[in-house]
Amino acid sequence: MSTTAETTPAGGAPGTGTGVWLHGVVADADPAVLAGITGMDGRPVRAVRAVGLVAVVSAAPLTEYGEEALRRNLEDLAWLERAARTHHAVVDALSRAGAVVPARLATVYRDDDRVARVLTERRDELAGTLAGLTGREEWGVKGYVVPGAVPRSAEPAGEGGTGAAYLRRRRAQLTAREEGQRIAAEAAATVHTALAGYAVAARRHAPQDRRLSGAATAMVLNGAYLIDRAALDGFSELVGALADRHPELRLELTGPWPPYSFVTEPSAEPAPAVRERA
Repeated sequence: MSTTAETTPAGGAPGTGTGVWLHGVVADADPAVLAGITGMDGRPVRAVRAVGLVAVVSAAPLTEYGEEALRRNLEDLAWLERAARTHHAVVDALSRAGAVVPARLATVYRDDDRVARVLTERRDELAGTLAGLTGREEWGVKGYVVPGAVPRSAEPAGEGGTGAAYLRRRRAQLTAREEGQRIAAEAAATVHTALAGYAVAARRHAPQDRRLSGAATAMVLNGAYLIDRAALDGFSELVGALADRHPELRLELTGPWPPYSFVTEPSAEPAPAVRERA
């Protein structure tokens, strides 16, 4: 999906008129569900239908969401956070009702005809993505360093022996912080591999900065996993078992989330992050 506003509608002066903000694409949309979802303009979202697909959209006054206005507003962090939260709230509500292909933040078109054209041109791709997401949810697993924790596999069985001597030498070579970071990073890779093997699909994102995560220690795992709803209990149990197996990590399971991690276009610029729910 486009990440920038299109040009002004025909017949309108630059920066005037109303565009169409795309939130996401679904296979079908219950009018009663849409009536309870607030869009960018503060009114209920609406549906644009074409070729058996539904685009869920909001009115987007071009004085605020036009190309020039967006370029300016995207530099305003307060405005950006409000827009991101509103957009995410719509996508989240749609995902709870069924499969959705989320649009990138600030995907604005001239009019409904342009939106319908996108559905027509990308019908096979969008329908295929929706089929792959049906009955599935995105869940996140974050892993944080636990200072001073020793992995179970490294715990010495006794005071003597070559194994214990080796561990003492290694601890002497590294500072406690360096060793903790190394151990946690290795554990994070092991945990992600195990979770990815259970999931339908998996992505490992860059760890969040502490200012964004709000955690007291460094994040070393920021994984996203597409899970069949019927398999969620098993996935949750696996996260718990991995947490017990790796005390050097504090694992946190979050979700469900809209499937942002599994519909990203390689050529698109990343959308600004939305702070997760507590």
